[in-house]
Amino acid sequence: MGRQGSGKTPLVAERRYGGAPTQEERTRARKKAPPAAPRRRRGPIRWALDLLGGALWLVVRALWAVGWRLGAVSAIVLGIAVAYDAARLPQVSALVDGRARGSVTLLDRSGEPFAWRGDQFGGMITTDDVSPHLVNAVVATEDRRFRWHFGIDPQGIASAMRINLSEGRGPLSGNGGSTITQQTAKLLCLGLPFDPDEWEDEAAYEADCRRTTLARKAQEAVYAMAMELRYSKDEILTIYLNRAYLGAGTRGFEAAAQRYFGVSAKDVTPAEAAMLAGLLKAPTTYAPTNSLDRARDRANVVIGLMEDQGYLDAAQAEEARANPAQLSPAAAARSGGAFADWVMDSGPEFFTRDTTEDVTIRTTLDPRIQRAAEEALADVFESQVRAGSKAEAAIVVMSSDGAVRGMVGGREAGAGQFNRATMALRQTGSSFKPFVYAAALDLGMHPLDLISDTSMCLSIAGSGNWCPDNYDHQFKGTITLTQAMAESRNIPAVRLSEQVGRESVRNVAAQFGIEGDLALGPALALGASESTLLEMTGAYAGILNGGSAVTPYGLLDLTLHGEETPLMGQGGGIRERVIQETAARELTWMMWRVVEDGTGQRARIPGWQIAGKTGTTQAARDAWFIGFSADYVTGVWMGYDDNTPLKGVTGGGLPADIWRETMTRVLEGETPRPLPMAPPAGGGGGFVDPNGLLADGSGEPFAPTGDPATDAALAAAFGTPAPAGEQQEQDAVLDALLSILSGQ
Repeated sequence: MGRQGSGKTPLVAERRYGGAPTQEERTRARKKAPPAAPRRRRGPIRWALDLLGGALWLVVRALWAVGWRLGAVSAIVLGIAVAYDAARLPQVSALVDGRARGSVTLLDRSGEPFAWRGDQFGGMITTDDVSPHLVNAVVATEDRRFRWHFGIDPQGIASAMRINLSEGRGPLSGNGGSTITQQTAKLLCLGLPFDPDEWEDEAAYEADCRRTTLARKAQEAVYAMAMELRYSKDEILTIYLNRAYLGAGTRGFEAAAQRYFGVSAKDVTPAEAAMLAGLLKAPTTYAPTNSLDRARDRANVVIGLMEDQGYLDAAQAEEARANPAQLSPAAAARSGGAFADWVMDSGPEFFTRDTTEDVTIRTTLDPRIQRAAEEALADVFESQVRAGSKAEAAIVVMSSDGAVRGMVGGREAGAGQFNRATMALRQTGSSFKPFVYAAALDLGMHPLDLISDTSMCLSIAGSGNWCPDNYDHQFKGTITLTQAMAESRNIPAVRLSEQVGRESVRNVAAQFGIEGDLALGPALALGASESTLLEMTGAYAGILNGGSAVTPYGLLDLTLHGEETPLMGQGGGIRERVIQETAARELTWMMWRVVEDGTGQRARIPGWQIAGKTGTTQAARDAWFIGFSADYVTGVWMGYDDNTPLKGVTGGGLPADIWRETMTRVLEGETPRPLPMAPPAGGGGGFVDPNGLLADGSGEPFAPTGDPATDAALAAAFGTPAPAGEQQEQDAVLDALLSILSGQ
């Protein structure tokens, strides 16, 4: 090896290809090379761009540095919040029934449900025991990705926002893209219980829970993820199936299935499941009790979704469309709405309107009679009242002890309507006159006593003379009380009221149940006072039952759900006696003549004895007919809500027609029974008609018997002088005649 630093040229390996270039070759190469481009200067724009780019890069780096840290912190906070909420969530069984108030189920006299009030809850159901069609319909309709998301569905939210914006709404208005889990979180009000001190009522509480704001949406998302962490998918769906509101006061699918179809949620068909699931979008709008056609249209949409997602094959979907869900008979009838409202108002508030318990009330309603009244009203208005008329009517049917069997509060059926049978205070007109005659008969007068039907005037302090008139502006002279009532003549009624005393008349009316302020002046006898149809019908029931007052009632007993012993019993019935039974029987006979020969003839029902009274108020603002058979008392009122006078209508017209149509249906198939009436003492069942003819109970003149003593007794009984020489035989014959005519 050579020594370093000797100054000799180092050894260089020979080039593989031609050796290393010589100095001369390197010189020539430099001469041939093109000159180097001159170096450019940076302009101000370039400097600015470079500066901006650098700044942006620094910002991006800073944001990234802050962002991932914030994201990490947010994820940790979110995880803590989700875990905290999840830890606080109770067992599923504690969440299925979150009602703040209870329910009331009303049963008819046969024990069948006909109306529901409050929040109905049919009992807890789970995804394991309900119809699989119901689970599939709910998932297909509300959240097709329910089984896969983690409580919120970003894809669904983005799709909903896109639809909202395309339809001109705000991104959070309209379609919400909420999952079933989020909807359940909202139903639970994010775990916030109802506090009566904070919210006015449950409706205000639920409205607050449904508020849609960004902050509330964020809370909802956290709570939904907590539910996903705490519960299984089936448990979340179980809570949803039990808590969802489905219209008509139903909470949960079990209550809705029972309410609309009369079956359990375990047994619903695909068509029924589709209709129930369709309610989730708008419970009131799509409730089948509000519009069955609209509910079926919505159900067809759900059936299509179930078919598209594979829950139904083509044949099953076609069968469901061809055989749509049918309402149960009770739901379809929608009967007794006014009656149910009245029972709810008349019962104790803490067990009816404001109950926190589930209550069952057994009532006096007879569905057959209720349908009869509803159909009769509809038929008469359709066939005899001009189209577009705003006239209203109401009907009450009750037994003689005050048990209400049917009630129609107006032409529009359903709950929550203005009930003209119980709420409308109207002048009673001539329908009040039976109480005038009741007072007179109770004081010892008789149906065949005479009274003057001639012009009269009374001096009223502060008002001058008051001169009543008859409806026909005619005077009949001296007539019997029976004729005066049959023809509903005003002047005899006023004279009679003045004769027995207005205070006596007021006492009789009030004791029979007319609770309003009764007029103090002589117009009392003409029905100047106001009353309700229910009160008037109940007062007439007192006449039918022999003179004892009744308190109209609809509640038989009230029982808490799960209990056997009722908490309370019947809320009304027969009370104290008002007039003597003899007077009541004679008054019934007089009212029978009203229908047979007087103003109430349009209420006749062939084969039946009917008693009643017409009533028409001043200017025909109200028209009444109240009457009874041996078993039922029925009252009918007709008029306008705004007191517009009726045109061409009197109590003996359309109200009597409605009464006849109602009672013809009510009495159909029953065996006629005679009225509990007594012919006038000494009258043998007849009266002197306007022409002086001797008439029996059929309204036909008596034919001579051929026996002088009997004919003399007949003549003496009706006030006609007997032939000379035959007075001595009258008493014996008269007793025999009374026995024959009274059916004894």
